[in-house]
Amino acid sequence: MPETEKQSPADLLIAVVQGQDADMAIESLVDENISVTRLPSVGGFLGRKNITLMIGVTDDQKEKAIEILDKNCRQRVAFIAVPMENSPLPMPAPTPVTIGGANVFSLEVEHYEEF
Repeated sequence: MPETEKQSPADLLIAVVQGQDADMAIESLVDENISVTRLPSVGGFLGRKNITLMIGVTDDQKEKAIEILDKNCRQRVAFIAVPMENSPLPMPAPTPVTIGGANVFSLEVEHYEEF
């Protein structure tokens, strides 16, 4: 039986995105024929729902995938309750923090197998 030649991904992009941005990002990646796997995850700092996307790309798809993530994963301001110092009552003060966007890690793939 002759072996079929496959074009293997040159890179694996691991993108951590906010839960509310994930569906649109995945849909846009799939529309461009870019393979993506969705993994649920939780952020450590605020304990918010995140999604980790594993995206296998060839050299010519890499920039497009990053562009799609940049377009679909936006940063926002959220408020967290931080206790006020020297307050007689434990009254939390709302403090703005920037959340969202995408953190993208690029790993070079030396070898992979598909079963």
